Amino acid sequence: MASSSSYNSPCAACKFLRRKCMPGCIFAPYFPPEEPQKFANVHKIFGASNVTKLLNELLPHQREDAVNSLAYEAEARVRDPVYGCVSAISFLQRQVERLQKELDAANADLIRFACNEIPTAGMQPSVYAMGPLRQRAVELHRRVGSEGGGGGGGGYHQTAPSFTFPYSLHEWNDVGDYNPNGRGLDGGI
Repeated sequence: MASSSSYNSPCAACKFLRRKCMPGCIFAPYFPPEEPQKFANVHKIFGASNVTKLLNELLPHQREDAVNSLAYEAEARVRDPVYGCVSAISFLQRQVERLQKELDAANADLIRFACNEIPTAGMQPSVYAMGPLRQRAVELHRRVGSEGGGGGGGGYHQTAPSFTFPYSLHEWNDVGDYNPNGRGLDGGI
């Protein structure tokens, strides 16, 4: 008899609410008996009747995500009653901003280092100070020019090939600078 009572142990929600856990209990799949604090937090913040209404309005495949969200918010509200999840989000946003600044500084140092190490004979040094998109445009233009993709000479100042680039050519001038009103690599306006 003791084994059957442990086999049919009520879910954490029914145990907390001190009621009998029925076979079709809406809480049972999401609040297992091993996690009583999960439901206690959700009940404290949202209330059992509100959670019941919410779960009944959702499709069955959406319920687990909803319960996980409620449990996360409830735990955050228990730890920080004023801000809840917002404090964690703002902390992470500040951390991302700080790391982005560090990454930008490291990239700037890398570009400075690369510019000092690369010999500039026959190359325009400004190409390496450009953004990656402009570098690619200039390098593609040089490659096409050296392979004889346009008319006359095979040099740097050739017309653009007939294939299309993944970005608009008319917005980039011959040295790879963005210029929406000027002449582009293809000589057009």
